[in-house]
Amino acid sequence: MRYFPVNSQLFIDNRDRLKKYLNPNSVAVFNSNDVLPTSADGIHPFKQNPDLFYLTGIDQQETILLICPDAVLEKHREILFIRYTNEEIAIWEGQQLSKENATEVSGIRTVFWTTEFERIFKELVSENRNIYLNSNEHLRADTTVETRDARFLKWCKNAFPLHQYERIAPIMCRLRTVKSAEEIQQIRHACDITNKAFRRILGIIRPGIWEFEIEAEIVYEFLKNRSRGSAYEPIIASGAGSCVLHYTANDRQCADGDLLLMDFGAEYANYAADVTRTVPINGRFSERQKDVYNAVLRVQKAAIDLLRPGNTIETYNKEVGRIMEAELIALNLLDANEVKNQDRETPLYRKYFMHGTSHHLGLDVHDVGSRHLAFEAGMVFTCEPGIYVRDEEIGIRIENDILITKDGPVDLTKDIPNEADEIESLMNPR
Repeated sequence: MRYFPVNSQLFIDNRDRLKKYLNPNSVAVFNSNDVLPTSADGIHPFKQNPDLFYLTGIDQQETILLICPDAVLEKHREILFIRYTNEEIAIWEGQQLSKENATEVSGIRTVFWTTEFERIFKELVSENRNIYLNSNEHLRADTTVETRDARFLKWCKNAFPLHQYERIAPIMCRLRTVKSAEEIQQIRHACDITNKAFRRILGIIRPGIWEFEIEAEIVYEFLKNRSRGSAYEPIIASGAGSCVLHYTANDRQCADGDLLLMDFGAEYANYAADVTRTVPINGRFSERQKDVYNAVLRVQKAAIDLLRPGNTIETYNKEVGRIMEAELIALNLLDANEVKNQDRETPLYRKYFMHGTSHHLGLDVHDVGSRHLAFEAGMVFTCEPGIYVRDEEIGIRIENDILITKDGPVDLTKDIPNEADEIESLMNPR
């Protein structure tokens, strides 16, 4: 892989944490993601199942993990299955993981080829009564395309109908929500690469440049720094596009006087950064643009301070909404009396700030995590308030990545400029 090796102790510790949640006499199964086809004989780039990576560090397709803490044979308590390889396969596809390589990466001593999975799995199932199976239970998941986990679930229930089946997704959600020091290091590295990309593009943004030219410079900086590329489809939105929340066309020529909203982040070792910055195409904010920009920045600073242990998403969003209302009134976008008499279930600020302020960040950009859990030290959230005034073509969002600690929030993206004066200074060097 492009990224530097991750210490296998991370994956050993993650598996040990998982075992504490399993019922006695259980076997848990995790499958890698599929290699997805495009057309003809083309394929999409492979992206590993985050749960499997979290537990093994293996970044290769056709991988299966079995965890069976009460297996009769000690060597069967953790088993990794990887795709068979030989010299002939290496000629066509390049070097694949050997069994020794897989042990070095994952810390799992027992490694078999996937061709041996069914025989060994049947043996372990016969010893145990509970089978934990994985599925994508993210609230925003699109499950149209059947995954290897979904296919395995059908096969397993047909082959072993009398066993007790358990969901492992809620356990993985709980584990992945709180990041270890090693995971935070990987996220921080992704943020540092994103910082390099932002500083790179500040020197080339000017009237007449195309949005896709800016995207190209961002991706170049990502790849140059051992990232596989973007953690998600970048948003490079100028002018009216800055008010389109999920704008990804990136095909417009930037004009003098436009704002440019850029939502992008590097992926590193499967961990994501997620950053948004808004800059003036000509290097100087207009007075109105700067007023709106500074209002968003004040909301963000106040929101970051609320990302503390014990707070909850519900109370957090209510407080951020209250702060946003005051800023929108000051900008003459909302009327104070109307706000005072508004329906609290449909607050007026939603006309100009219609998305959430924060989401979990980690192995997925919108990482797993329950809205009902109180904030804990080790959680990582984005913080991304925005104001979108469509009739003025002013769309401003500022997004940072925040680590919650017992001593207060830590901004993992603090080195990425976000003060209006600093952005103007960097875009207009003397």
